[in-house]
Amino acid sequence: MNEPEHLTVRSVLGGGPFAEIGEPCAVVRDDARGLVAVGGSVGDLYGTGRSVGGWHGDRVGVYEVGGLHCRLVVRTRWPVLGLAFHPHLPLLAIGTGAYDGGYFHEGELLLVDLADGTTVSALQDRREVRRVGWREDGRALEVVVAPADDEADDSPETHGFAAVVERDDWGRVAPRSVSWTELSGPRVEAPHRPKGVKRAAREAVAALAAGLGLSWSPRCQVWAVEELADGRMLAVLAGTKLECRLPSGVVEWTVPDPDGARELHVSPGRTSAWIHVPRPNRWVDGAGWKDVPSTVERLSLDDGSTLDSVEIAFPAALTAGLDGRIALRDTRADKRKTPMVLLAPDGTPTAGPALGGYDSTNTYFAVRHSPELLFLQGGKKKYWQDKWVVAVDPAATSGGGGPTVRRLFPLEWDADRAGHLYGGPPVHLAGRDGSDPALVHAGAVHHGHGPQPGGVFVARRRLPDGHPQWVFTADDQVTALDSDPEGGTVFAAFTSGELVALDAADGAPRWRTRLLVDGVPTTALSLVAPAAGRLLVGTVDGRVLVCEHR
Repeated sequence: MNEPEHLTVRSVLGGGPFAEIGEPCAVVRDDARGLVAVGGSVGDLYGTGRSVGGWHGDRVGVYEVGGLHCRLVVRTRWPVLGLAFHPHLPLLAIGTGAYDGGYFHEGELLLVDLADGTTVSALQDRREVRRVGWREDGRALEVVVAPADDEADDSPETHGFAAVVERDDWGRVAPRSVSWTELSGPRVEAPHRPKGVKRAAREAVAALAAGLGLSWSPRCQVWAVEELADGRMLAVLAGTKLECRLPSGVVEWTVPDPDGARELHVSPGRTSAWIHVPRPNRWVDGAGWKDVPSTVERLSLDDGSTLDSVEIAFPAALTAGLDGRIALRDTRADKRKTPMVLLAPDGTPTAGPALGGYDSTNTYFAVRHSPELLFLQGGKKKYWQDKWVVAVDPAATSGGGGPTVRRLFPLEWDADRAGHLYGGPPVHLAGRDGSDPALVHAGAVHHGHGPQPGGVFVARRRLPDGHPQWVFTADDQVTALDSDPEGGTVFAAFTSGELVALDAADGAPRWRTRLLVDGVPTTALSLVAPAAGRLLVGTVDGRVLVCEHR
């Protein structure tokens, strides 16, 4: 539950009907109950230079047709392919699944109790469920499942197997109780995602909203938010280079873009902002996948007009310093050593040092509030391991030397563990309270069997030697990190939807809460703490939350 004494959502910007589910892909109505279920996706949390592991953006929202109030949201592990309300019980069947890209067609049959949201995964084994439908008696559930693997059928993408599963009381079905043998049946035509299904889902959602005099358009993934001294709020998100809202929350101006920006840095003068628009690679016949140059632009904060534009020849990640310097690092995951591009505060580009290979899971390290440019640099033989925190110093003022790399400390602080650590969001603490300057950074410890309980961390490292001053552990990946202006509290957001406020001095939780909007959980993808007691939170579903905390 969201505890008002800790965090209160004062306003929701960029919301609207069906905001919780992102891009719709399946819709089913139950007019007898006055409900509609919508399957959708807010997308993978993967962008050039950054990847949030362990995240699944697929979900189903259940809404009241009369006012489109969201009753509950169910997050699913695989894309939603089919939905069906039980004819008599308060129960929703969800079929999910996808091809794993190598051999198997995996998925689940989920049964959701509409009264309390309790969800049961009914299949004994993973199997893609492409269609679901109840017979009128309520005892029989008709399903179409994909072939188990590539060898089970010669056309697994277009055909499946129809089966009928019977139970006396579907409201009491135990987890993993539907056996493999119950899913056998005749071979039928059943493509993974029939042509036109997504378009039909969009049209159905738009019609439901229009019936109440509302407009609908999908929004997803607010990758960065900032607040200006005059109270205006900035956001970069899917489909948008930059959005500016007045203190009232009204959109002052917006700059659209088909891909949308991923990174945002407000210049020291606070009159312009650098944004980074990564472009997806493209397929070239006869040549395969080709990288597309990145675009970095400086936009006016008066009207969003472009003041400067720099095209980088490689996919890049943006890092910024408090003095206005910008660094753009090659994010291709190989051993090439491409020099980074450094932008002076006036936008003049110069060549920087080459840090070696980059891995979007291991090497993301864009430090907030940092007086210098900091990065993660991997080992010479295994660039994804043995990482160090390094600083790139500007060109020497005398002697003609160019920018240099200065090693600070290993990312791993436990010599006995000698772990393979992933990078994550970091924030610089200036030590205004008399303490040493520090770097607080998130990350995770790699494990060969996948994510482990307690394998995620937020750690405070003394600068410049990296001595660990405290470590806070968690089970879920960190999506965003910031500190309050006084540097006394560090705020961390997790893929679970939890927000935690940590005492910057000792790492003890001051409060922790689930992020809720009108009682429905959501997840923060970005956050800033612009003033004491105030947070701006950008969500995975495209909303910006203006919050107060104690």
